[in-house]
Amino acid sequence: MNIKVIAFDADDTLFVNEPYFQETEEKFCGLMNDYLSKQGISQELFKVEIDNLPLYGYGIKGYILSMIEAAMKISNKTISIQVVDKILEYGKELLQRPIELLDGVEETLQALHGKYKLVVATKGDLLDQRRKLHNSGLGHYFHHIEVMSDKQEKDYHDLLGRLEIQPEEFFMIGNSLKSDVLPVLGIGGHAVHIPFHTTWAHERIDHEVKHENFKTVGKITEVLPFLL
Repeated sequence: MNIKVIAFDADDTLFVNEPYFQETEEKFCGLMNDYLSKQGISQELFKVEIDNLPLYGYGIKGYILSMIEAAMKISNKTISIQVVDKILEYGKELLQRPIELLDGVEETLQALHGKYKLVVATKGDLLDQRRKLHNSGLGHYFHHIEVMSDKQEKDYHDLLGRLEIQPEEFFMIGNSLKSDVLPVLGIGGHAVHIPFHTTWAHERIDHEVKHENFKTVGKITEVLPFLL
């Protein structure tokens, strides 16, 4: 491999993210349990989230707005201002959660730093992702931070253009087959999947990935033998 750039997804690859959303959803379901079953509330919230992605993109702020919209739909627009206030409180709590690094992340970055150009390539809200990276203490390892509106093949092509590299010189590490692996393989890059114990339903795929440029590892430190 002639790798020049190694890119890392942020959420659930460098630090914990999805479990915090699931905890917030649990509280939201409890708040709305007079109207629907927990399953029904979760399904309605997910539908609203997906419908809103073209408007709000990925991230906590869009999630807060989607919770408010879902609450209005579930209650037939009868929720009180106190319920809206509670949802906003849940969202602010989510924004202020402490950063929890995943095992082996800093060890891996230290081993690769100076040998490759390291970048972050992640989805989400720009301000929130920059805040999390700053608070994580990892920012100094990275040459470039790219907060992407989506992770399709075109988005990766655009990123590679800014990095001035060819696809075969790009190595992506992430927890999502849908966002971090398939589009990178599709443009001719290399990708490693590190499964996280929980994945947002929108990021799941229902087929096996087989490709000469693809590997799956159990934890992030297991990428080092491929790269050093």
